Amino acid sequence: MNHKETRINRRIRVPEIRLIDADGKQLGVFITSKAIELAENQGLDLVELSPNASPPVCKIMDYGKYKYQQTKKLKESKKHQVVVTVKEVKFRPVTDEHDLSFKVRNMQRFLEEGHKVKATVVFRGREMSYRQGGQKILQTILEMLKDKAVVEVPPKMEGRQMATILTPAKQAGKKE
Repeated sequence: MNHKETRINRRIRVPEIRLIDADGKQLGVFITSKAIELAENQGLDLVELSPNASPPVCKIMDYGKYKYQQTKKLKESKKHQVVVTVKEVKFRPVTDEHDLSFKVRNMQRFLEEGHKVKATVVFRGREMSYRQGGQKILQTILEMLKDKAVVEVPPKMEGRQMATILTPAKQAGKKE
């Protein structure tokens, strides 16, 4: 049985339960069969709310309505979650000034939208021996974005590429 699956009516297989009626009042500890009978007399279901309690807590309610409210709560909680995406902008150690400023403008736009940005300098072939060119480009980027972003991960080598991760300045301020 899935642990998220709520047991109702005859699926509740414990001898005794703590019963709550449809109005939310506690009725006390009942034998399960008696509680199911009470629920059926009212035209409602017996829903197990807290299976790990001793004895388990059950409530007399409309199960369809309960399920609807649970899915509504789940959707509402998902709506308030903020998904942070990391946008990656790639450079080469020989990236020209105009291309650099164009890509930095894109990075600035991503940061303003609230995304994290990963600036990556990709080295090919013999460019690996000129790493200072990549460091220079990353330092230029950091200088151009110093008022818009905060460095989350400082520039470091990752195989054949050097990368740094930037966080929007206003977002970093909220965390502290």
